[in-house]
Amino acid sequence: MRIAPAVTITEEQARQLQGWARARSVEVRLAQRAQMILLAAQGMTDQAIAAELKVGRRTPARWRLRFIEQGTAGIEHDAPRPGRKPKISAAKVRQVIAKTTRERPLGATHWSTRTMAAAAGISETSVRRIWHAHGLKPHLVKTFKVSNDKHFAEKLEDIVGLYLNPPEHALVLCCDEKSQIQALDRTQPGLPLKKGRAHTLTHDYKRHGTTTLFAALNTLDGVVIGQCMARHRHQEWLRFLRQIDRETSPELDLHLIADNYATHKHPKVKSWLNRHPRFRMHFTPTSASWLNMVERFFRDLSCNAIERGVFPSVPQLISTIEAYVQHHNRSPKPFIWTARASDILAKVAKARARLNKLQSV
Repeated sequence: MRIAPAVTITEEQARQLQGWARARSVEVRLAQRAQMILLAAQGMTDQAIAAELKVGRRTPARWRLRFIEQGTAGIEHDAPRPGRKPKISAAKVRQVIAKTTRERPLGATHWSTRTMAAAAGISETSVRRIWHAHGLKPHLVKTFKVSNDKHFAEKLEDIVGLYLNPPEHALVLCCDEKSQIQALDRTQPGLPLKKGRAHTLTHDYKRHGTTTLFAALNTLDGVVIGQCMARHRHQEWLRFLRQIDRETSPELDLHLIADNYATHKHPKVKSWLNRHPRFRMHFTPTSASWLNMVERFFRDLSCNAIERGVFPSVPQLISTIEAYVQHHNRSPKPFIWTARASDILAKVAKARARLNKLQSV
C-alpha cells in the first residue's frame, strides 16, 4: 500500500496558505490547492482530503508532491503543458518558406496568403502563422540603392565625423532644397474627423503652382534656417548662402553638408565660397542622401504640415511652411546621429557583395 509523503510547512508558508484559502480575490483553484496542503500538513491522507474537498483522488497527491518539491510556488501556477501536436510538418513549413523567399506565383509579383495556401495545400491561417513566426512579409517592399561612389568611404567618414565629433568654434549645418512642393487644392471640402469616421479628402485635386524650401539644419541645437523660393538654380542657392552668412555668428566657421546637385557646385558658387573662407562644403556620396540629417526635418514637414493640407494658392503654402519652421524653432530638438562609420561600411559591403552575387547569376 502506497503511503503519501508527509508535508511539513513553516510558519510563513502556513500564513500564506491560510491567506489563499480564505481570500475571495484569488482564483478558486488556488484556494482549493492551499486547503489541500493545509489538510495534508495536519496528517490527512490523500483519499480523506479528496473526500473532504470533493475532488478526484489523484488531485491531492499531485499538489502534495508539487508542494514538497517547489514549496508554495509549486501550487501557485499550473505546470507548462506541451500543447497540441502540430498538424503541419516541419518539411511543409520549410517548403512554404522556400517558396515565399525563392519563387513567385504565376501572374503576380509576390505571394498572398490565398495563393500560397493554394500552392502549398494548407489553410490561409496556417500560411499566416508560418510567415509571422519567420518574419516574412511578402506584401511589403522597401526601396534602396547602394552608392557606387568611388570615394564613398572617405565622404562617409568625413560626414559622420562631423556628426559625432564636431569641430570647435564652428557650426555644422545640413543643407538641402525640398523642391517642387505643390500647392494642392481639393475639388470639394473634406469631411471633419468624428467618432467612427476618419478625416476625409477628395482623391482628385487642383494644382496652383509649386515652391522650393531651402533649409539648413543646425546639428548642435536643431534650429532651422529656411527660405522659400520659386526656383532652385544656383542664383537661389547663392541667395540662401548669403542668408546663412547673415544669420550666423561671423566668428564661427561653417561646415555645410550638402548633396551633389549641380547647383551646389556651380562656378559662381565656387567663386563665392572662395571669397568666404569660413564656409566649408562637405558633399555626401552619390545616392546617399540619407546621410544628410535635414532630410529628417523634411519628412516631418511633409507629414505634419503638407500632406493633408489644402492650399488654394502658393502664398498660402509658403505661409504654412514658414509657420511650421517658426514653430519648430521655438523649441528645437536636435536629431542625434548614433551610427558609426565602420558599422555603415560593413552593411554597405555586405549589400554590395549580395548585389554582385545576384548580378552574376
